[in-house]
Amino acid sequence: MADENQGAAAPQPGQAPSMNLVGQYIRDLSFENPGAPTTLLSGGANPAFNVSISVGVKKQNDEIYAVELTLNAKANRDETVLFNVELVYGGIFRLKNVPENQLSPLLMIECPRLIFPFARQVLASVTQQGGFPPLMMEPVDFSAIYRQNLAKLAQQNGGTAAPLVEPAKPN
Repeated sequence: MADENQGAAAPQPGQAPSMNLVGQYIRDLSFENPGAPTTLLSGGANPAFNVSISVGVKKQNDEIYAVELTLNAKANRDETVLFNVELVYGGIFRLKNVPENQLSPLLMIECPRLIFPFARQVLASVTQQGGFPPLMMEPVDFSAIYRQNLAKLAQQNGGTAAPLVEPAKPN
């Protein structure tokens, strides 16, 4: 029986692409509850929420990348700010033997997808500890965010997309 993979270069042991989550961290967490306790006691209409998310990647060395999610959430009732929270939640990833053309999508889509549930839990816990119902963010389509960022960079650079990953800083 002939080998169907004839002619295809099989990855050598130790050469297969790999990704490992080395650790997770909170770099910044800010919760403001400016009207407490008055806003907690007064009822009223349902609040309006404004939630935003962004992804940043910083190369630490040849194999290590820090991927950070920045989550901002603000709740208002009429003109009154009920709460304002900012969270920068990161993951440290070790990537080995990843082809260059797959590096940016892996770092900007898959890595954030892995750490998002943990950041979401921190956000829910903080808002609950602030006296409000836990803020449960909807699932995020990181692929759509990636495409939007590429389109924005291409527009800024006259049709050419620049890299989305910040290089490592020299020590």
